[in-house]
Amino acid sequence: MAWRQRLSVLAAALWWGSLTAIGFITVPLLFANLPTPALAGQTAARLFTAQSWVGIGCGVVLLLSMRAKGEEPRIDWAGGALAFVLGGMLLALLGEFAVAPRILARENLRLWHTVGSAMYVLQWACALVVLWKVAGARER
Repeated sequence: MAWRQRLSVLAAALWWGSLTAIGFITVPLLFANLPTPALAGQTAARLFTAQSWVGIGCGVVLLLSMRAKGEEPRIDWAGGALAFVLGGMLLALLGEFAVAPRILARENLRLWHTVGSAMYVLQWACALVVLWKVAGARER
């Protein structure tokens, strides 16, 4: 397997795995074990910010690895993974810069927490599709 393809698989695995570990394991454990929900929420907010940057970084690595040196980017890269990379990156950016500030300001908390959670799950699904397609691309 070429190094670009290995790098793509690694970036996709890191993105999906970190989303899974933080959103579905670590944050629920924070709320179950820290003394107050406020403390858990503050810690979770920091973790979600870090996760947003991990997702954006992995997306950039994936975008850079989708083209060979001197070639144009391929829209059909990894069986159509490009749209899911861009979608996941957009969701990470919107979560960080549009939703998170509203949650931190406690502005209509129920609405923005629901929107943020839905966007996180959608980003998780995008990262999973990217991982599936990139890992399967070597079989073609």
